[in-house]
Order: sequence, then C-alpha cells, then structure tokens
Amino acid sequence: MSWRSPALPRELAQRLLDHDRNAVPEALNLADDRRADRREQALELLDTLERETPFPGAARIGLTGAPGAGKSTLLDALVRELRPKGETVAIVAVDPSSRTTGGALLGDRVRVRSGASDPGVFIRSMAARDQLGGLAESAWSAVIILAAAFDRVFVETVGVGQSESDVAGLVDTLVYVATPGTGDTLQFMKAGILEYPDVFVVNKADLGAAATRTASELRGSISLSDRGASDAEAAVILTSASKGEGIDELVSAIDAHRQRLIDDGALRERRLRGREIQLLGALERRYGAFGIEQLGGRRALRERVRDDDSISAFALLARLGLEIEEAVRKSH
Repeated sequence: MSWRSPALPRELAQRLLDHDRNAVPEALNLADDRRADRREQALELLDTLERETPFPGAARIGLTGAPGAGKSTLLDALVRELRPKGETVAIVAVDPSSRTTGGALLGDRVRVRSGASDPGVFIRSMAARDQLGGLAESAWSAVIILAAAFDRVFVETVGVGQSESDVAGLVDTLVYVATPGTGDTLQFMKAGILEYPDVFVVNKADLGAAATRTASELRGSISLSDRGASDAEAAVILTSASKGEGIDELVSAIDAHRQRLIDDGALRERRLRGREIQLLGALERRYGAFGIEQLGGRRALRERVRDDDSISAFALLARLGLEIEEAVRKSH
C-alpha cells in the first residue's frame, strides 16, 4: 500500500473548488481533527473555501421534523429525483450520539439506498455529541466543504429537541416534514416552530384524509402566524416518499424559495445571519456566558460579527476566541 502525505490546505481547497469530489473525505477528516497543527490547517482550508466559493454556489437545504416523519425516505426520493437531472447531492445527517463511543449511533444507515454506489451522492453521518438533539459543530464546516464540491447539500437533523433556528442558520431553505394525523399543528404554534421553515411537507400522503387534514391545518396556522409578508405564502406540499409522489413539486418549491431570495438580494443577508448564529453558538459552547462577557456581551459581540464580515467566519471565530482567552488571563 502506498503512503500519501496529507494534501496542503490550499491544494485541498482548490480541488474542492474544481468539484473534485475525491477530495471531500480528506477535507472533512481534516476539519474534524482536534490536533493543534491540524486545527491550523483546517482553519486555512475553511477560510479559503468561504472566501473563494462563488456566490450563491450550491443550494443548502435543511430537513427537520419529528422522528418517524419519513425524513430519510424523503431524502432518498429527492436523490432519485435529482440525480437523473445530472445534479450531485451531498447529505449531512446529524444522528444521536453513542454514550459509549461518542460517535453517531446510526452511522451511514440505509437512509438513501439509491445513493449507495453513486459517485454523485455523498453521505456524512455526524454525532450530535454534547448537544442533546442538536447540531454537531462540525456540521457547519461540513456544509462549507460540501457546498464547494456538490450542487446541493442537504442537512438532515436527528429531530429530537432539534433547534430549528440552528438548522436555519446553516441552510438557504428549511423544510419541515410533518406526520399526518398527529395533531402537531397546535404544538408547532406554541413552540414557535412555524416561523422558521420555508417549505412544509406533509409526508405519507397515501394515508389519505389524515394527510389532507394536516396540510389544511398547517396552511391555516401559517396564515395566522407572525412570519412577515414575504414568508406568508410558505408552500405546503403533500408527498408520498415511498411512492415518489409529490417529489417534483417539492423540488420546485425549494427552488422557487431560493430563487426568490436571490432575486430579492435576501440570500446574502440570510447567510450573514447564519454566520452570526453559528459564531455566537460556537463561542458560547466553548467559553460560556463568562467568556462572552469578556467581549462586552451578546449585543456587542453580535455587532462585532456583523462589522467583521470582510474575513471568513472561521478566521473570526479563531480571533475572537484568542481575545476571550487573553481577557480571561488578564482578569486573573
């Protein structure tokens, strides 16, 4: 077996920007490496990708919803819809963490059977780790890497206690998958979930009246929710992923939403908000409320993140982390 030294970050970034999908595993492994020297290389890689990936680049789509809603089956149907059109697809699947190993419990489970041997489909399972039901921080860097090499990047969440705001900060379009007949609509409203998704899907439409009723309840709830005029017409799509029904309509709704963002100039603003969410979340997880106070509190930090948009989010995260550590040292 021949031994190859790891690619230099700049070389690796260029391969990704040239859509060399063979570079993806090495890039993801580098981004997830916790050794100090490799962290520096990962920062260089992510910084280069964030600055040099053309805008708007790959479509970034989130799928969230309760367990059992059929998100994985829906993803499989979406892959079968998109691949014949020549589109490449990457999937970041955030799974529950194993208490023993800390890794993803389900791994690359048989969630997308049609992509198992397709070089145009890539699946990366990630453990939620210390965030109960939440996104692994490495999902952020994975989206940046995959968006450089693929046409579409899907983020599928574990769906247990998942924060829709966290997912929305990673993607251009958030799709909520609802299960017919569960009476979840009122709970959606109470939890404030309805304000985040851009497209709603009632899967398992083959259940008939229950699916139709759930779709009607969702439309009524959306019309009453405080989503703002631009979001008032969020699509509600009925699908049967197992039968492949309604999938083309779902793709059209996702594409129409993203195109509206591009036409209105809102996509760049959405990604800036996402950058803010990811940065603040990462700093809070690493340094806690005390660390955030060293930079003047959340409001001051939010303004700083907005003002420092000339550098990549990853470079800014490293810089702000060093400032917090220095401030803590001086306070002691």
